[in-house]
Amino acid sequence: QLQLVESGGGLVQPGGSLRLSCAASGFTLDYYAIGWFRQAPGKERERVSCISRSGGSTNYADSVKGRFTISRDNAKNTIYLQMNSLKAEDTAVYYCAAQFQCERVGVQYWGQGTQVTVSS
Repeated sequence: QLQLVESGGGLVQPGGSLRLSCAASGFTLDYYAIGWFRQAPGKERERVSCISRSGGSTNYADSVKGRFTISRDNAKNTIYLQMNSLKAEDTAVYYCAAQFQCERVGVQYWGQGTQVTVSS
């Protein structure tokens, strides 16, 4: 069974940090670019970051640039999203997704999501 499983979400105070992980089972992640998306209540899902298959290219939404860092460990079949200086507006369900390329819109596989809540 092909699966992406996110972990690492939780409740954190403003200014705090979290590291999300996205692990794949049933397929090899290094065939795909991986995007991290988020969806806040009442808002559309948005992509916040993407990393190329090799890890040599990354991009970030303006809202998280300088605070979030995406990385991948293909040997562990896992993608990470380090989130620092978290703000209340970062509160959302975070999803990882396998894409053929970061430049493309389509998603081949979605994870089930992990909740991130930033609140004092």
